[in-house]
Amino acid sequence: MQWITALLLVGLVASAQAGTHQIEGRVVGVHDGDTITLLDSEHRQHKIRLDGIDAPELGQPFGRASKLHLAELLAGREAVAECSKIDRYRREVCRVLVGGADAGLEQVRAGIAWFFRRYAKELPPNRRQRYADMEAEAKAERRGLWADAEPVAPWDWRANARARGGDGR
Repeated sequence: MQWITALLLVGLVASAQAGTHQIEGRVVGVHDGDTITLLDSEHRQHKIRLDGIDAPELGQPFGRASKLHLAELLAGREAVAECSKIDRYRREVCRVLVGGADAGLEQVRAGIAWFFRRYAKELPPNRRQRYADMEAEAKAERRGLWADAEPVAPWDWRANARARGGDGR
C-alpha cells in the first residue's frame, strides 16, 4: 500500500511540474498591454499572455498607452518567459523577464495595467504581494489610468462590449 501511495505522490508532483517551462528568445511583437510574441532560438513563435496583470483593451482609454509602454520595455529585446499554462485563446501564460525586470510588474508600476486578482492564487505569494503593493502605489500617485476618476477595468469593459454584441477585445 505504501508503494502505491509513493507512486501516486510522484505522479502528482511530476504532473504539477510538467506544465511549467521556460522559453528564451527575442520579443518580435507586442499586441497590446499584456500580450507579446516571442521568437525562440529555433525560430518558433510563441504568443504569450503576461501573467498576473490585465491591461486595458486597445479600444478603451489607456489601451494604446499600455501597448506602447510594453513595446518600449520589450520590443526587439531578449527575454525569458516562465510559463505555467495555456489560456483559452491558446496563448502561453507566462511571467516575462527582460534584463531581470518583470514586465508585468513594470506595467502595473506605470499605472497602465491592473493586478489581475482573479488569478492571484496562481502566483507565488511574494509576487502577489508585490503586484498588489505596486498597484496601490500607482493608484495613490495617480499614475497612468489611475489619473482617471473612474477607470474601467478591462474585464468590465469586455463584459460590457459582449453585452452590446461585440467580442470585448
